[in-house]
Amino acid sequence: MHPTEFTPRPTLSGAPLPPDDTTRSLSNEVVELARSLPGDLRRLTVRSGDTAIEVEWAAEDRPAGEGGGALRSAPAGRDVPADAAGPAVPDDVVAVPAPLVGTFYVAPSPDADPFVRVGDTVEPGQTLGIVEAMKLMNPIVADEAGVVTEVLAGDAESVEYGQVLMYLRPTVAAQ
Repeated sequence: MHPTEFTPRPTLSGAPLPPDDTTRSLSNEVVELARSLPGDLRRLTVRSGDTAIEVEWAAEDRPAGEGGGALRSAPAGRDVPADAAGPAVPDDVVAVPAPLVGTFYVAPSPDADPFVRVGDTVEPGQTLGIVEAMKLMNPIVADEAGVVTEVLAGDAESVEYGQVLMYLRPTVAAQ
């Protein structure tokens, strides 16, 4: 989806919006922001209850150097700043990077079991951890089936954008 595919933003008068239009106004602001940024969108999510906005760009269209340095390709279209990636990733594993700056949690609550442990098999869409940013819990999900080979980030640890949280060894799903 490209930002130009959105419907045109209506011109707003100087009058304040009625409360019913708050969500529409937020949506319009997000659409305008998406239009102003380069590249093709992969996903755009806007929620009204407890307000959440998620924007994900297609990796192949992200300009080199965005995010603070040269980019290296990571699995499932994720780009990771080369300087945040640390040592070279072995060929048989894929890095799971932090999608934003925040606090990484290995479990849904302090007294709960971790989402995953080393040796666990994961399926696409399975939650691997959470990164909290600005009081919003952002799930980190597996893009593909695999086995957790290493968890690098500790519970309640501050993480940076692109920091490798864990490694997965991809498994071939039975056809």
